[in-house]
Amino acid sequence: MIRSSLASLARLVFPEVCPLCQSLREESPEEGFCPSCADSLPLVRPPLCVRCGLPFPAGEGENHLCGECLLSPPPFSWARALGRYETGLLDGIHRFKYRRAIRIGEGLGRLMAEIPMEGGPVLSSFDRVLPVPLHPARLRERGFNQSAVLAGAVSRRITIPLDLFSLRKIRDTKPQTSLNGAERERNVRGAFSVARPSAVEGEKILLVDDVYTTGNTLREAARALLRGGASEVAVLTAARAVPRFLGG
Repeated sequence: MIRSSLASLARLVFPEVCPLCQSLREESPEEGFCPSCADSLPLVRPPLCVRCGLPFPAGEGENHLCGECLLSPPPFSWARALGRYETGLLDGIHRFKYRRAIRIGEGLGRLMAEIPMEGGPVLSSFDRVLPVPLHPARLRERGFNQSAVLAGAVSRRITIPLDLFSLRKIRDTKPQTSLNGAERERNVRGAFSVARPSAVEGEKILLVDDVYTTGNTLREAARALLRGGASEVAVLTAARAVPRFLGG
């Protein structure tokens, strides 16, 4: 009774604000966003690649492997993203990542944990959640690791352990956005290592990042975990960049 009254008083003094649109609201949805913003997120929907999660144009049949996964299968078992890296989701991730809007990241992480797998693996079947790490120099510069915020929210929602220490970035690479495809692959080669092999040996790892662009960073991180003894690595991201010719 007292706790409920205090909560009501707190809402009057500090009203709930949607972290995406900044609108006031009476209730606090579990995911943290107002209904309008939650409904407007450009969610990834089928059909999509069953391996890397690339969404295909609407009406292109059932889920199937994309050409890249047929020719060069990634080291991770599958990847899924909450939404396309565009419109409101792109803006929200930029505010979360570059303006430290942590509540946006926490809300996105909770939604990521609810992505429908359509007959695929249950997220809670994994042994631990790992974020893609930042190099210590980049972490000092930014002040926080956006992937760790997302991974923490996912971990709490699906109630499996969060591991912030087993995977580390040992080389301070150039920003991937400034490079072409071949340069991106070379840029991250050998950039990750497993600091605690005993912690990941035989484990099913859920690897979390903010955006899946070309997948080079996630592929390299997954390779490091598999070399370190992990039995499986799967990928979960907040957003997926989609080539323009697949934008339909």
